[in-house]
Amino acid sequence: MSTAIDTQQVQLPAPGTWTIDPGHAEVGFVGRHFGLTKVRGRFTGVEGTVTVREPLDLSEVNVVIDMASVASGNPARDEHLRSEDFFDAERHPQATFRSTGVFTTGTEARMTGDLTIKGVTRPVTLAAEYLGHATDPWGAERAVFSAAGTINREDWGLTWNMALEAGGLLVSKEIRLEIEVELVRDDGSDQD
Repeated sequence: MSTAIDTQQVQLPAPGTWTIDPGHAEVGFVGRHFGLTKVRGRFTGVEGTVTVREPLDLSEVNVVIDMASVASGNPARDEHLRSEDFFDAERHPQATFRSTGVFTTGTEARMTGDLTIKGVTRPVTLAAEYLGHATDPWGAERAVFSAAGTINREDWGLTWNMALEAGGLLVSKEIRLEIEVELVRDDGSDQD
């Protein structure tokens, strides 16, 4: 059980626009193979912004995921995930998440939003946590967040599966999302 930290003792991110650092962002997923083995994957192509507002509950999150960037550690599985059986990355190259509500308690939050995969949009709820901030060696302000939640992949038309002879399915319907992002504060200057 996690405990919320008193916001009076924690310096939360300053209001403004914070951009996801793609080199320090991971949108991961965990499913089960044969209903037993955890299979992990991630998307390496992640972009987006977090607009921090006061109060924090008015903040917004917008994320775009490159579906062809899926990586599970197995090239054949990755190609299958990109195919029409799953993400159909050729016809649906991006998935998006747009927050619809942020409900904060200390450094923890419940975030609701619309997740679009393969052109299908469904609501999701994620448990989010602010992990802290730092100034990098080049003077940029950074903030780190983590989020997680569970979805039923079939709600987005990701229905490919195989029935097992002993019963059950080859690939679990329930998928755990695990998100880690490092954000860089937009200083408002025009950079070329």
